[in-house]
Amino acid sequence: MTFTRTEIPDVVIIDPKVHGDERGYFVETFRADKLEDFLGYKINFCQDNESKSSYGVLRGLHYQLPPFAQTKLVRVIEGSVLDVAVDIRKGSPTFGQHVAVELSGENKRQLLIPRGFAHGFLVLSETCTFAYKVDNYYSMECDRGIAFDDADLKIDWRIAHEELNLSNKDRVQPKFSQTKDLFEYGVDYYHTPRVLPLQGSQRA
Repeated sequence: MTFTRTEIPDVVIIDPKVHGDERGYFVETFRADKLEDFLGYKINFCQDNESKSSYGVLRGLHYQLPPFAQTKLVRVIEGSVLDVAVDIRKGSPTFGQHVAVELSGENKRQLLIPRGFAHGFLVLSETCTFAYKVDNYYSMECDRGIAFDDADLKIDWRIAHEELNLSNKDRVQPKFSQTKDLFEYGVDYYHTPRVLPLQGSQRA
């Protein structure tokens, strides 16, 4: 398992080692000790989520505010996606910049998206099974989003706008410049106490 910091160093690409032969393959998809040794801090994942989507489905850009801010460790089981993380930490040297990585069932690549980032993904294959770990529970009250097509973010989604399949929620997310609920660079959001939400379930 190898770890690579992206151009936004807090966003990390993880390439697990695949052991394969004529029978199939085996891969460790998560090792807490190795991840924490690389990062230098602990992440206590509490929930695994999975979604199934078809070509052109775009989910994002989503994030949650404290005390329900989330780290995500995302991967693709089947199919492929363009996975995007946007730095929304005010004062960060990479504020408003993003990382875009193709994840697929073939490359087994994963992306670690820390608290303080908005996340979204676009399905590039006919169908896709997308799985991810989170270190906090879903809270409807803390759920926020940013317009996926905000020109200021300069995200190349690789697919024409008319081919995209979006939820009603994601069609009307605010522009980045209009978003008031953001994070502050340098604040330790990992020591915010985790509490149980009153209602709702996780949505990607």
